[in-house]
Amino acid sequence: MNKKQIKSEYELAESLRRGDASAMGEIYTRYANYLTGVCSRYIAEDEDVRDVLQESFIKIFTKISSFTFQGEGSLKAWITQVVVNESLLHLRNQKRHGMIVFDGERVEDKEDDPPEETDIGGIPTDVLWQMIRELPPGYRAVFNLYVIEGKRHKEIANLLGIQEQTSASQLLRAKRLLAKQINEYRILKQEPR
Repeated sequence: MNKKQIKSEYELAESLRRGDASAMGEIYTRYANYLTGVCSRYIAEDEDVRDVLQESFIKIFTKISSFTFQGEGSLKAWITQVVVNESLLHLRNQKRHGMIVFDGERVEDKEDDPPEETDIGGIPTDVLWQMIRELPPGYRAVFNLYVIEGKRHKEIANLLGIQEQTSASQLLRAKRLLAKQINEYRILKQEPR
């Protein structure tokens, strides 16, 4: 057979456990673009994304023994979690050095605030991801953990070393900012050039 046979996740994980260098290359080739997208949801600077991904791949390759195969898709889920954890570690380190500020001020709803759920219909996916990526780091981290990863504020508070109410406040502010960006995008797209 001339075509290279694609390994299942189980075969790929087992090859990696045995120290097969080609398995490292295949994991990188198969998942690098996807994991770059995951990391970019949390980290805005491209250089930092590359650093976090490098650390993530090192961890994936050295900690594969802690992976338990639970069916097709479980390897991808596991390496995704490694990238999310490394991204959060990066954010916590930036917070420790005063580079990220989580504003703990409680935010109350106002009548003129945008609705809780903003219609995103018609907005290209890449535009939405860019809007999320442009959120301030604290807003972006909480938004991703809550909306994309499905975490609760208590979990987010533990992961980021903040209070629960700070997590809720950051999420509300992220949603308001995204709603504003979406409305501005729609206005710009309606104007003739």
